[in-house]
Amino acid sequence: MSNSKPVAVLGGGSFGTVIANMVAEKGLEVRLWMRNAEAAQRINETGENARYVPGYRLSPRVHATNDMQAALDGVDIVFVSVPSSAVRQVIEQARPCLNPRQMLVSTTKGIEAGSFSLMSEIIRELIPDARVGVLSGPNLAKEVARHELTGTVIASTDESLRECIQGLLHSAYFRVYASSDTFGVELGGTLKNIYAIAAGLSAAFGMGENTKSMLLTRSLAEMSRFAVSMGANPLTFLGLAGVGDLIVTCMSPLSRNYRVGYALGQGKTLAEAVEALGEVAEGVNTLRLVREKAEEIGVYMPLVSGLYEVVFNNAPVEEVARRMMLNEQNSDVEFVLPRD
Repeated sequence: MSNSKPVAVLGGGSFGTVIANMVAEKGLEVRLWMRNAEAAQRINETGENARYVPGYRLSPRVHATNDMQAALDGVDIVFVSVPSSAVRQVIEQARPCLNPRQMLVSTTKGIEAGSFSLMSEIIRELIPDARVGVLSGPNLAKEVARHELTGTVIASTDESLRECIQGLLHSAYFRVYASSDTFGVELGGTLKNIYAIAAGLSAAFGMGENTKSMLLTRSLAEMSRFAVSMGANPLTFLGLAGVGDLIVTCMSPLSRNYRVGYALGQGKTLAEAVEALGEVAEGVNTLRLVREKAEEIGVYMPLVSGLYEVVFNNAPVEEVARRMMLNEQNSDVEFVLPRD
């Protein structure tokens, strides 16, 4: 594989734009595909994605386009960075332009409604011979854009894909670690969005540090319990894609899901919270889907159940907190004590 070939990024949101520019900083041409032709033209004219990453100067090697064929022609590496609700449609649009040699790396954190498919599963379903990877971790796009020290995880069963992406993205401020647990890494990045909403709620209510730490650790227990029931490796949740991503998403006002929770805690309705955000908050849809799946497969997730009542049924936060304290007192660390 040539190190000088262009790279494609599908999706011109915050993280897609930052990934595109990081690769361009390595001296490679990057095609940034966007659905909106006018937005692509503005980026090419101004050298900035003012809507999603204002003030972030883009390399002249980044070229935005709404032509899928032009974006994918002659590339070996394709990053998929569109909202989860759009992944199936975008991959179907891209499919005629793809070939089995290309690497498809999803950076999208979410679950598809109806199928309960993760993004890598959608890609494999539509392109069975694809070489698929998942990039996930505590990666707030605006901090990466400021070149703040950041770590992430590239997960794939394809060793050469992992090595290639590590070499492509590694820099003085961005460190890429490897994992073969694609499912666990992807679930970690998806599930933590739910608990970021809870963290935003707790912050709006002025809850203390003891409460915050309890919320964080019980969230991690729920995440790993659910993920392991779906086939993930519990040790994955001790790393960047698990506890690392959970911490940054639950503690930073830069997190979209945290901001939705904070708005709800201030008394706004869900519609008002999402409208004020102006961007997709994956945790809202993920909450609904995970609650349904947890009930279906019998996984104990009291935080998810309580948060669902707050977000969708306007239950008082105080009542949910009281319920959590009355719930069965299970083991502190999952998988240490024997379980029935």
